[in-house]
Amino acid sequence: MLQIAVVGIGNISPAHIEGLLAFPDRCQIVALCDIYPEKAERAKEKYHLDCRVFDDHEKMLKSGMTIDVVHVCTPPYVHGEIAIHAMDSGCHVVVEKPMATCLKECDAMLEAEKRNKVTMACIAQNRFRNQIYKLQKVLESELAGKICCAHVNSNWWRGHCYYDLWWRGLWEKEGGGPTLNHAVHHIDMLNWLEGRLPSGVMAMLANLMHDNAEVEDLSLAMLEYSDGSLAQITSSVIHHGEEQGIELQCANAKLSFPWSLKAEVSRSNGFPEDGGNRELMDKLQTLYEEIPDLTYEGHTGEIDDILSAIESGTRPLITGEDGRKTVELITAIYKAGFLKERVSLPISQEDEYYSFDGILNHAVRFHEKSASVENFMDAGITLGNYKR
Repeated sequence: MLQIAVVGIGNISPAHIEGLLAFPDRCQIVALCDIYPEKAERAKEKYHLDCRVFDDHEKMLKSGMTIDVVHVCTPPYVHGEIAIHAMDSGCHVVVEKPMATCLKECDAMLEAEKRNKVTMACIAQNRFRNQIYKLQKVLESELAGKICCAHVNSNWWRGHCYYDLWWRGLWEKEGGGPTLNHAVHHIDMLNWLEGRLPSGVMAMLANLMHDNAEVEDLSLAMLEYSDGSLAQITSSVIHHGEEQGIELQCANAKLSFPWSLKAEVSRSNGFPEDGGNRELMDKLQTLYEEIPDLTYEGHTGEIDDILSAIESGTRPLITGEDGRKTVELITAIYKAGFLKERVSLPISQEDEYYSFDGILNHAVRFHEKSASVENFMDAGITLGNYKR
């Protein structure tokens, strides 16, 4: 029975708590920690937990109680610090997205994992959605051919007051806008589907609807891979409808999430034949339908995978190395947007953008955040196309 602590009892913590509670024979929540302990007390009462409450993660780690796994659900700027402290205390760690605010922090976390011989997993729960999981399996079959062009839409909508929360909208606290904190899901998916990082990135950033935030509320990025194929990423919190998706234009067919497919076949003059390549589309659809559904989806699915990895001494599906790749691509998008020029990957340790201080020194501050609130009374969140 693994003993679990959850640090940071904000909007995303219910997904972790409820996911953990789905496996009562495998794990037990023994501690909740938040700098606002009353939030932890409310969660303890809501979920009928027999656990201790702390207002500081270091107090928790030094309390003498047995903790096997720490879930880090705090704002991004303290992910690295808390994760490293937990691993240095001998705990396995599950880090919410994004893994950290910069590559330097990611590498320090990976070194702590290696040094302490523990497991660190990074949350990218949308890999554990049936449609995305099956899309990856269909792509893996190679029936659709290689990816030639990918379109990634991380389209969300957040009201002006979203950035009133004290840590949001500040480069030094949130680490960025939707490119880092919303599109992180889709960027992880893109890296997973491509199986590689791009060789170059160009980007533009803007803040159009949130004058209470320093960070961008919209970014558009173009990616180029070593074989010349391209990808486009829209990262937004200004899109009405919150319609997210990934479209893969492959050599033989188009595959999309939400699931759809299309395959053309050429007439003698090069124009597409009416009805397309029905034989290939039928094969792809049959393959998709024959892939069994996941037992658990979302955070619960990823928590199941992480528990299994810790129990068996194997690696989780989404490792710290995966989290680092996502942060590297996001860093490249910010660098390209700040400089307004093409940026090459990988980003070296000598690059100014390798550290958070370097990012902060170059960050474009669109507006000044002049007022804030400590907490929102309404803790409800929306998930766009996704169901928890």
